[in-house]
Amino acid sequence: MSAIEALYMFDEHNTPLLEHTYLNRPPSSSVLLPLYLAHPIPRPPLIYLPNTNPPTLLYSIIHDHLLFLCPSSSDTDPLAILTFLHRLTDVLEDYLGSPLLSSKIENNYHVVAQLLSEMVDGGIIASTEPNALRDVVEAPNLLKSLLGGVGLPSSTPSTAAVVGGGFGKGMGSRLGMGPEMASPVPWRRANVRHTSNEMYVDIVETLQVTLSPSGRPLSALASGTVAFTAKVSGIPDLILHLGCAGGIHNAISLPVFHPCVRLNRWRERPGEISFVPPDGRFVLAGYEVDLLADAALGAFSTSTTAKSAPKLGIPATVSVHTSLGPSGSEFEARLQLNPRFTGKSTASSQPSATKSSLGRTSSATGTTAAPVIEEMLIHIPLPATVKNVTDLRVLRGTGDATYGPGDRAIEWRISSREISTLMAQDRGGGIGATATLRGTVIGQDESADETLDIGGGGGPVSLAASTYHYDDSASSFSQTAAAVAKPSGIDDAKRVQANKVLMPSCATVSFSVKGWLASGIRVESLNVDQKRSKGLGSGVTPYKGVKYLCVSRRGVECRC
Repeated sequence: MSAIEALYMFDEHNTPLLEHTYLNRPPSSSVLLPLYLAHPIPRPPLIYLPNTNPPTLLYSIIHDHLLFLCPSSSDTDPLAILTFLHRLTDVLEDYLGSPLLSSKIENNYHVVAQLLSEMVDGGIIASTEPNALRDVVEAPNLLKSLLGGVGLPSSTPSTAAVVGGGFGKGMGSRLGMGPEMASPVPWRRANVRHTSNEMYVDIVETLQVTLSPSGRPLSALASGTVAFTAKVSGIPDLILHLGCAGGIHNAISLPVFHPCVRLNRWRERPGEISFVPPDGRFVLAGYEVDLLADAALGAFSTSTTAKSAPKLGIPATVSVHTSLGPSGSEFEARLQLNPRFTGKSTASSQPSATKSSLGRTSSATGTTAAPVIEEMLIHIPLPATVKNVTDLRVLRGTGDATYGPGDRAIEWRISSREISTLMAQDRGGGIGATATLRGTVIGQDESADETLDIGGGGGPVSLAASTYHYDDSASSFSQTAAAVAKPSGIDDAKRVQANKVLMPSCATVSFSVKGWLASGIRVESLNVDQKRSKGLGSGVTPYKGVKYLCVSRRGVECRC
C-alpha cells in the first residue's frame, strides 16, 4: 500500500508555498529542498536520500514551474505516488484554472487544503476524480466570495448552515446529507443537469517518424489520446465504436483507459468502449500505433511491389543536401508537401458543408474528406562549430527563415496561408508542392582565416621559408621579393572535407493537421444505451460531434 507522508509545494523561485503533513514526522521542506537541488539536472522523479532520519524516498514533479515534493519512508509503489502528483495538478487546474500560478495557490489556500485532505486519507490515496471532489469541495467563486464578504448568504461549505448534524448542500452526502444526494458512480457528480445535451469526441495523435537519408522510414509511431466531453443530464451509459483498416485489434497497442471504461467489454469486443462518463471533459483512453507493423503497412503503403520500401502518407517531409558549392560550405533543405492535404475535397459534387454520421455539421476544410495542414515549422540543428550562416534565402516557395549569429539552429516557418499558396501551385499534378531553403555556413575560425587570406576554415597553415634583412639606412625590416609569397592554401577537395563538420545532420518538421489521423483510426458510432441510462429522459437524443487532429512537434525527423 502506498503511503504518502507529506506534500510540499514550491514556486518558481523555490520559495515554499504549502506544507501538508499526512502521517509520521517526515523531514521538513527546508531539509528536503537542498538535498533535491543538490542533484544535477535533469533530476529524476524518484531520489533516494539515505542521510535523512529515517532514510526517505523523495518523489517530485514540476508543473507550470511549480515544484511538488512528496516524501515517503516506507516501501511504496512509485507509479502510484507519481500518478497521484499528476492527478493533483489536474485537480488543481480544474478548480483554479490553467496555468497554475503561485498567486492562485496562495489566494485559495482554504480550497487547496480541503482538496489535499479529501484526496489522501492518513497517507493512503483516496479520491482523485475531479467530479467526485466537487461533491465535497466547492470550487472558488469570486462573486460568491464578494457576497459572503458583505454579509449576504453564501453557499460555500465553510459558511453553510448545519442541517441535521451535517453540513450544507455543497458538502454532499459524505457529511450527512442522506443517501439520496450520493452519486452511484464514484467519478461522476450527483444530480447532473444540462439544458442542452451534448457529447464530443476529440482524437489527437502525436506523430513520431524517423527517416533515413534515402527517405526510407526507420521508425514510425503514433501516440493517440481520446478526449471526451460529456454534457448530458442524469447518468448516461455510452458505447463508443472505434475502427480502422485491418482491424482495431491489430493496430492499437498498449491501450490505457479511464476507470469508467468496462475492460471486459473491450477484451470481448476490441474497438467497443462501454462507459459511464464523468461530467465535463476528460481523457477517455490512450493508445499507441506502430505504423510500420505488418498489419499497418497494407493500409499506409503506396508501393505496388513487396520489395520496395514502405511509404507513409505523412503530410510533409524534408531532405537536406549538404556540401554544395565550390568550397562545400552550402546546404539546401527541400520541403515536400503531400498533395492529399490541400484542404479541398477531391469530389466536385461535395457541398461546402457536410453532415457527419454523428450529427456534426462542419465545413469542407479541415475534415476527414479534406484534411488541411496548419502552420509548419522546419527546425535545422547546427553543429557547435558553426559561427554564422550567411546568404540564407528561400529559393523556391515561401516562408520566413530566421537565424542569429551564435544560434544552434535555423527555423523556417511557413504559415497556413502560404501552405495553401504552395498547394495551389501543384495544379493537380499529384506530385505535391515543394519549397527550397539554401544557406552558407561559416566556422568558428573561418572569418579570421579569410582576413589573413588563409583557406581551409581553421585548417593547418603552411609557413613559407623566407629571409628578412635589416636596412640600417631605412631602419626597417625588408623582405626579398622572391620570398614574398602567400601560404599554400588547401585545395578544393580538402576545403570541402573540412567544411563537412559544419553541415547539419538532420532536420525536423512540426505541423498540425485537422481532419486526419496517421493511424487511420476513426469513430464509427457513438450510442446511448437507453436501458442502462438514468435521468436522461425518453426521446432525448444528445448532440454528437467528432474531431480529428494530428500533431507533430519536431516529430518528423529526416536524417542526412
